[in-house]
Amino acid sequence: MHNQKKPKKQRTLLRIFKTVFQFYPVALPAVLICIVFSAVVSSMPSIFMQNIIAEVEKTWQTGDWASASGTILFYVGLLVVFYVLALISAFTFTRMMAVITQGTLKKLRVKMFNGMQNLPIRFFDTNNHGDIMSYYTNDIDTLRQMISQSFPQLLISVVTILTIFGIMLYYSVWLMLVVVIGIILMTLITKRIGGNSARYFIKQQQSLGKVEGFVEEIMNGQKVVKVFCHEEETEADFDKVNDILFENSRHANRYANMLAPILNNVGNVLYVFVALAGGLLLLSGAPNLSFSGLAFSISIAVPFLNMTKQFAGSITQVSQQINAVVMGLAGAERIFSLCDQQPEDDNGYVTLVNAKEQDGKLVECKERTHLWAWKHPHSADGSVSYTKLMGRVELFDVDFGYTPEKTVLHNITIYAEPGQKVAFVGATGAGKTTITNLINRFYDIADGKIRYDGININKIKKADLRRSMGIVLQDTNLFTGTVMDNIRYGRLDATDEECIDAAKLAGAHDFIVRLPNGYDTPLSGNGSNLSQGQCQLLAIARAAVADPPVMILDEATSSIDTRTEAIVQRGMDALMKGRTVFVIAHRLSTVKNADVIMVLENGRIIERGNHEKLLAEKGKYYQLYTGAFELE
Repeated sequence: MHNQKKPKKQRTLLRIFKTVFQFYPVALPAVLICIVFSAVVSSMPSIFMQNIIAEVEKTWQTGDWASASGTILFYVGLLVVFYVLALISAFTFTRMMAVITQGTLKKLRVKMFNGMQNLPIRFFDTNNHGDIMSYYTNDIDTLRQMISQSFPQLLISVVTILTIFGIMLYYSVWLMLVVVIGIILMTLITKRIGGNSARYFIKQQQSLGKVEGFVEEIMNGQKVVKVFCHEEETEADFDKVNDILFENSRHANRYANMLAPILNNVGNVLYVFVALAGGLLLLSGAPNLSFSGLAFSISIAVPFLNMTKQFAGSITQVSQQINAVVMGLAGAERIFSLCDQQPEDDNGYVTLVNAKEQDGKLVECKERTHLWAWKHPHSADGSVSYTKLMGRVELFDVDFGYTPEKTVLHNITIYAEPGQKVAFVGATGAGKTTITNLINRFYDIADGKIRYDGININKIKKADLRRSMGIVLQDTNLFTGTVMDNIRYGRLDATDEECIDAAKLAGAHDFIVRLPNGYDTPLSGNGSNLSQGQCQLLAIARAAVADPPVMILDEATSSIDTRTEAIVQRGMDALMKGRTVFVIAHRLSTVKNADVIMVLENGRIIERGNHEKLLAEKGKYYQLYTGAFELE
């Protein structure tokens, strides 16, 4: 398992660099050059120190202090120049890195969100919404820390280590061997303690996502919690997930907090051993094994001690960034996994266009004419045909299952003529909503055919198919904005007058004008300042302004009281006039005037006909109608 994970992390790391480079092909190399230059310069003082001490040693013997002072001032001046350049480099890459980091995260958020808009409904039905939110919060934040802090610090530390290693090896192989022993010890400690820390930091990130998901779920269901007085039970459940987060965080930070002091002390011990080894070499007068050819002296020993401390400090810096890198890689893997999700398949090529009649034929036009046509290109001869959008929907022997192992719809056949009202009734789980999900292609059928105005819906582009349908769901979703904005969501180019007409049609106008600012009243929190019935009326008005030829009403009046229902029903009747309408209702009184009523049971249509016909047959519908008006 470890061997499988390692290449995956390497691929993730390469993909991060590839992504950043793709967004900033010029800035990123410039930043890397500045970082490397700054790190190399920070390793140079030991060389200047060696030369200055060697000059002092030589002058001590010759006594020519005038000449020596000039040389020393030259080295000091040169060092100052290097430091100024390093300061400019550090300032430059710090500023540029902030732009690169935030710009990359911005582009990644856009890529994730835009990609998410193209994902199938199945993805949102099978993934916790709180966990999806953590992609944009926790995972993005860990990636931010890795790109903006960990990567630059790691690169600086690695370049410093390599530079100092080369300088040490140049001056003294014997002392370098002592340092190597310390390196091996520090590497083993880092691998042992840092590995445990990294493992728990990943668990901490996963636990944090679960805590956020739990909190979001309870916030959405706060009314239910209070109604059933489950505050204490909810607190206990929160304590469980919070305790897991605490334990993972405690272990992660315990190991992380242990690592730095241990490595610092190992560095101090290494410093002492290098000092002892250097002293022994000085006292013994043993030949210096080096690439420099210089004899071992104070001018080498003193800078070597400074380099040892800097070397150990850089290794400690590397170890401290391991956790951030591991967490960043885990976050990046999740981000890339979201970006790599397969978008909703759409092989359709038939589109919906505005049309008008000219010389007895349908022709395409740009202006809105309230007449639509299906534009059907034919690859065989390159011709294009136009079919008037009527709203005829037909299902032939349709089978469907949310998973291949379990079929929930069996042999469903439905004929909905233009202007007909087709109602679905049946117990919860009978398959009523599933049928409407297939008509608008939220899901694709396993077998059979669905035709829309005689065209196989697989040939129609999904956006155009859904644009031809208005949907009012049982659970309303209102967005942050004004009442007018929420109604106009049904058709963004609708005028204020068209939105008001739609509200009047739905029966929402009366309560809207009584709001503090009328149609300009701001809504937030999914319409928390409105009643459920008022939210439902706005959802109906939103569907009405779209003026679609086909309507799907899924428990559209479930949250409306009986008095309001009578008002809405009149508006609904006006809205449904001339349209093909699919109605799902538990209240059988709302479907009595349907042209066709389908009774479903266990994913099969067991009865069909109008209200009078089904009552006369005295079957399942008769039992439901005479037993109770509310279908449980």
